[in-house]
Amino acid sequence: MGKLDGKVALVTGSGRGIGQAIAMKLASEGARLVINDLDAEPAHETVELLKKSGAEAVACVGSVAAPDFAERYIKTAVDSFKGIDIIVNNAGFTWDDVIQRMSDEQWYAIIDCHMTAPFRILRAAYPVIKVQAQADTERGVEVFRKVVNISSTSALNGNAGQMNYSSAKAGVIGMTRALSREWGRFRVNVNAVAFGLIHTRMTSADAKAGATINIEGKDIRVGLNPELLKSHAQRNPLGRGGTPEEAAGAVYLFCLPESNYITGQTIAVAGSPQ
Repeated sequence: MGKLDGKVALVTGSGRGIGQAIAMKLASEGARLVINDLDAEPAHETVELLKKSGAEAVACVGSVAAPDFAERYIKTAVDSFKGIDIIVNNAGFTWDDVIQRMSDEQWYAIIDCHMTAPFRILRAAYPVIKVQAQADTERGVEVFRKVVNISSTSALNGNAGQMNYSSAKAGVIGMTRALSREWGRFRVNVNAVAFGLIHTRMTSADAKAGATINIEGKDIRVGLNPELLKSHAQRNPLGRGGTPEEAAGAVYLFCLPESNYITGQTIAVAGSPQ
């Protein structure tokens, strides 16, 4: 018996990287997963990994920023598993530049992915959460459900070249605090984790080499200067950046029954005080 046995967990951006690590961690404690990725191949690969580990999982492929995605995602969870227990708003990417060179397209792409998409997903989940909470009350049981939003230390400290990303991730913290007050009556804990440097394909690539990823037809530069990575490691008390598994562990903490009396909080997962 795992601590999340039978729980239904929705994790956006879980085809690879941190999202996949979160999905695998929740599944290891018994959760059933609704996987999402922008691309079909990584989403289905993660589903197969989960099934091989003995977990139940389904995929809902597509951009979280699409206007119809939220309703489709929630419907996938309800149709497949009859409810919702955990929502992790993880999907995201960066599209950096200094303010004088940042286009409206760059601004809105990041705001839509990191703020509008979680808002729509949580709004779409509301009727399901409300009905489940009412059913719990009628049965005389207290069941806590969890929302974990992903923020960033860029929201806490700011980061040059990330006006869009820092702003969006700061908005996620405000969203977390507001919803914790709205959904407390439903016994939903709403918290956020603010990641520092976590080594993924987006951060580990060599920016000098011109590494890119394709997001909905656009080649977007990713990666960090190797000298910057070295400097970060030297300044970090733990001497390095984090792993996707360590990032997933922080999300997992907010999904446990032990966090039932914690809500509206943001913790930095950065290997250093913020």
